[in-house]
Amino acid sequence: MAVAALVTPLLLVGTGSASADPDPAHKGAKLAARLVEESTADGAYRTLREFQRIADRNGGNRVAGSPGHDQSARYVYEQARRAGLKVSRQEFEYTFFQELTERLSVVSPRAEDVRIKAMTYSAGGPEGGLTAQLAVVPVDATTGCEAADYAAGAFAGRIALIKRGGCSFAVKQAAAADAGALAAIVYNNIEGDLNGTLGDPASGRIPTAGTTKAAGESLAAEAASGPVTVTLDLRTFMEKRTTWNVIAETRGGDDADTVVVGAHLDSVVAGPGINDNGSGSAGILEVARNIAKRPVKNKIRFAWWSAEEFGLKGSEAYVKSLSEADRKKIRLYLNFDMIASPNSAQFVYDGDDSDHVGSGPGPDGSAQLERRITDYLDRRGLPHEGTDFTGRSDYGPFIDAGIPAGGTDTGAEIVKSAAQAARYGGTAGVAFDKCYHQACDDLGNLDLKAFDVNIDVIADSVGTYAWDLSSLHVPVPPQHTDGQAGSGGGLHEGHAHEVDA
Repeated sequence: MAVAALVTPLLLVGTGSASADPDPAHKGAKLAARLVEESTADGAYRTLREFQRIADRNGGNRVAGSPGHDQSARYVYEQARRAGLKVSRQEFEYTFFQELTERLSVVSPRAEDVRIKAMTYSAGGPEGGLTAQLAVVPVDATTGCEAADYAAGAFAGRIALIKRGGCSFAVKQAAAADAGALAAIVYNNIEGDLNGTLGDPASGRIPTAGTTKAAGESLAAEAASGPVTVTLDLRTFMEKRTTWNVIAETRGGDDADTVVVGAHLDSVVAGPGINDNGSGSAGILEVARNIAKRPVKNKIRFAWWSAEEFGLKGSEAYVKSLSEADRKKIRLYLNFDMIASPNSAQFVYDGDDSDHVGSGPGPDGSAQLERRITDYLDRRGLPHEGTDFTGRSDYGPFIDAGIPAGGTDTGAEIVKSAAQAARYGGTAGVAFDKCYHQACDDLGNLDLKAFDVNIDVIADSVGTYAWDLSSLHVPVPPQHTDGQAGSGGGLHEGHAHEVDA
């Protein structure tokens, strides 16, 4: 079904249409320069202040399906309407999830509490928790992904400890459940906390949580020396809810050549989500205001997705609603999720997989989107590196539909390396965003310089593609960087192009 069937249009107020021009590249360059000049962090920060006020009035968050999200969406809707864009809303149903209790305690041979995070859509356990011995899955390239990883009888009535990697979290916990495990704990394979999802409410068979690499390796080493008994108290809540995406587009421009620019608007339950992802939402709104009444050759459509934190539900609903003809009209998708991380690095999605990290390349055209952004950063003398298409943010459904994708982020829960600290400044050994998915992700949790740079990236790309899409067909040489496996986002799993959430 086409999106038009799901949205409520507003009255038209003004228009912007493209005059015939023999040099669209020149028009695009001029518009890009103007948008970069006009779109500022100061302007976008006013939106972030409003998001913070909304969260403060609504229990400290803007989670999908809550008054905090609804008020945020109405604010964006009204701002885009006043700017002169054609604005609509797209409602959809999803399953809300909240962790009520998250506690892992070592009972013997010593007493210690271990920090964990419930996987979204995990099954809940009994009040008071499950007390059992740990059973460690042997580490290999696909740890815990196959039935053969679970020795017969060794996991029955125990809590499985599994290293991340090789397959999705849902596959790991299902294999553990088949082996008779009471619950599963997945520990990270990189530095930083492990926040994850099982992808679908029906996937959660046993209580499943994530923990850090250090905590998991310590527990595994101790279990190798003798029995380790733990109590896992994991209780969760789920219910069906309705929420909505905000869609706003230029009144002019050929919809046969549509450019979609998106950011998720919802926060997690734990906090106001000012960096994640108020920053991306405010950034694209700032550019949307400035392009709204300008002539364009190609249609520019801005999207503020809901329920990203529950597994990309808003962007999935949007892409699923498109007819085949409408999908073909979308020439590219640009995603901006966390663009003001306080201990920031500058990541650009690795469209051609030249970094050889994680998942493969995006659809044809993705390499060109990457090159457009990196060329802009290079012209300004700004360092950058690649980040993998992991499926953890809203580019995922577009990639699955064969639509070229690109964009930027500034890092989430992964720890900044010494080399990255030397390149970008900041503090090595600390997460790019130490408040990722926490209550402290507020107005004090921002790098405004990084915010400004990434707003300029949005403005440059939008201005260029509003007039000229020809670069999508021009071959570009690979641009290898050290790259990273990707961080942040809703930690979705299940897309064909990823193996681990």
